[in-house]
Amino acid sequence: MNASMKDGNSNQKDYVVDTTPIPLLQEILSRGKVWEDLSTQYGVTNPDPPWKITLETTCDLLAADSCVKPYEEVDTDTCALPSLERRTEEDELSETIYEDVPFPERQLLALAHSMIKRGLLEENELAGRMAELEKRFKSA
Repeated sequence: MNASMKDGNSNQKDYVVDTTPIPLLQEILSRGKVWEDLSTQYGVTNPDPPWKITLETTCDLLAADSCVKPYEEVDTDTCALPSLERRTEEDELSETIYEDVPFPERQLLALAHSMIKRGLLEENELAGRMAELEKRFKSA
């Protein structure tokens, strides 16, 4: 799907966002687990999920210096996922395949989607990490 983004000089550029569903992320969607429900289930009063800070940090690390430079000055070799591109992808994915998912889960799914589509993370690698976390969580 095409999206538009503006660089630091207000020049509008078309940008193609791959909104093709990813099977693992679709499976996660079908489970319907969101922090609001889980926190109630486990009696947690913090409104933010424990992974929220890690999510934001991951976005910043992937963006590298694109967080502080105008888009046209960003060296794409220095950052894996420029901030403006990630935000454009997140917006597009939030309006399409993840539209029924609440925030911040929607942001998490959009980031995973972008990372998989860009080859920064393999779907089976993410599935393996999720299985490890689930095993640790259930053993606690």
